[in-house]
Amino acid sequence: MCSENGDFSVHVTNEEVVAAVLPMQEHWLPLSNLDLLLPPLDVGVFLCYKNPIITSKPMEDSATNKSSFGTMVESLKKALAQTLISYYVFAGEVMLNSMGEPEVLCNNRGVDFVEAQADVELKNLNFYNPDQSIEGKFVPKKKNGVLVVQATSLKCGGIVVACSFDHRIADGYSANMFLTSWADTTHPTKATTKSPCFCRSLLTPRRPCSVPTSLHQMYTPNSKFTPSQTVTAPLLSRIYYVTSEKLHSMQALASGNGGKRTKLECFCALLWKMVARAASREGSGKRMVAKVGVVVDGRRRLWKSEKVKEALMGNYFGNVLSIPFGEKVVEELMEKPLGFVADAVHEFLAEATTEEHFLGLVDWVEGHRPEGGLARIYCDGSEGGSFVVSCGQRFLEGKMDFGWGKVVFGSFYFPWGGEAGYVMPMKSPLGNGDWVVYVHLTKDQLEVIECEAGDVFRPITWDYLNPNFIF
Repeated sequence: MCSENGDFSVHVTNEEVVAAVLPMQEHWLPLSNLDLLLPPLDVGVFLCYKNPIITSKPMEDSATNKSSFGTMVESLKKALAQTLISYYVFAGEVMLNSMGEPEVLCNNRGVDFVEAQADVELKNLNFYNPDQSIEGKFVPKKKNGVLVVQATSLKCGGIVVACSFDHRIADGYSANMFLTSWADTTHPTKATTKSPCFCRSLLTPRRPCSVPTSLHQMYTPNSKFTPSQTVTAPLLSRIYYVTSEKLHSMQALASGNGGKRTKLECFCALLWKMVARAASREGSGKRMVAKVGVVVDGRRRLWKSEKVKEALMGNYFGNVLSIPFGEKVVEELMEKPLGFVADAVHEFLAEATTEEHFLGLVDWVEGHRPEGGLARIYCDGSEGGSFVVSCGQRFLEGKMDFGWGKVVFGSFYFPWGGEAGYVMPMKSPLGNGDWVVYVHLTKDQLEVIECEAGDVFRPITWDYLNPNFIF
């Protein structure tokens, strides 16, 4: 079994299932109301590490490299089995209950673990175009269960650790908790990381339910979603980096009238203008609207008045997300300055950054169960383009050191298959304030970004990452 392109091939050498080291009692874990807003999508993550023995062993010693990879894989499996004791939901299976809603059967089925070899060196991987270098090679396809892991040895002795997980079970915050805990478990003397909280009562609907009017504009029941009849352009993935200097410049340019906008708001505003510019190039003469949604994490917004519940939310494992969005006419987005557009982002975000918003969203889902719902930004198409920005600033926060050094490069990989684009800015592994940005947009939108904002969105290259590498 292998996957190839014109540059290199990846060969699977072993597949097995890793389960928790201790038996656990089988039980069912219901999904929360906020989990039920997610369709069955898998999210990919990959982490790259340089050769841990490169300074003491010759590169041409393939036998040594092979032995080292085997040692690393055994360490990964042992720590994974231990971590699954706390994160047992990742070792279960998603099944439908009597109401037709998904639940997790926590039966210690285990996690599919794939071992592979790639005939390419780490420095030669083209992460600017992950559709070519990552898709079908390093990030595994999930066939069963909730989580699948792949460890791939590289020609240089480096290693790529990647996984795919069911988005209905975990959001990015939860995945980061798990990866950090897994990495920390490989260090026996390291202090234990925080344990996950699966307390679904934290997201129990109120009695009676109370739903803010704004939520009816943000979400729609599945039955009211009509798939688009028009053929949309395929979406492509790219990875860029944005320097801290450019982020500060955007923030200074967009902030005025006594109000300072966040870097994320300014970043979203610039992308919104670029997507509008791409739509204007079509020259259809129609009045087109462009939309942008921003993922908001509710953990810091909920239970501020109850300290015990507030603390539990910091460890909560699951989805605690809302996706407010804004829409404006393409011409207005192009003509108005960056500050005006950043103000518009700030305005629609303000509606979703309160405790009442998230409690109301839980109630909204309750009022439609067992029918599911969707964020309108994902299902209400827009001729002027639509995309969602999800901030991944916590990604790599724990450094993900599995015993052979810190991550030298990592990213989410989420070509989710929908019509709306997807963008995730993350902290650079260089720790210098730069951002690494995963972008999933149409070819036309990417061309506009690179042509008109190429000084901001720079293709990720090894020249940029070189300070972290010794080959």
